[in-house]
Amino acid sequence: MYRTALIRPDWTPATIGLMVLGFFVFWPLGLAMLAYILFGERLQAFKRHANEKVDGFARSCGGGGSRWRNNGFGHHRHETGNVAFDDWRKAEIDRIEEERRKLDEMRAEFDGYMRELRRARDQEEFDRFMRERNSRKSQVDDQQNGFSG
Repeated sequence: MYRTALIRPDWTPATIGLMVLGFFVFWPLGLAMLAYILFGERLQAFKRHANEKVDGFARSCGGGGSRWRNNGFGHHRHETGNVAFDDWRKAEIDRIEEERRKLDEMRAEFDGYMRELRRARDQEEFDRFMRERNSRKSQVDDQQNGFSG
């Protein structure tokens, strides 16, 4: 999800630029951007939990005369009084929650895959740098040994 966004919680040119600009304009903005870069991916669970709480509060405000019950997971489900419909609705919600869980697992796997690709790319670039550095160093050593001997 964050991998295609221009401003994602990672060290990208856009986020670094926004952080520097934030420090120039008003230092708390720069500090907030730095916190987003460092801790943005960890805030997904917090965001999900906050959204669930706000959604539950919004649903409870528009309740009217209907009955609500807790399903054990912190979510409240509306009961219509029609047992068949309530059972069907519960089965559908459970199926959707299972799909969401699968999607969350796939997203986590993909995020891990992308981290490994980034790590491999970084390792390859570092190895190339070290090879070039060592070859330059050996050329300089050969030149120095050739001049002195």
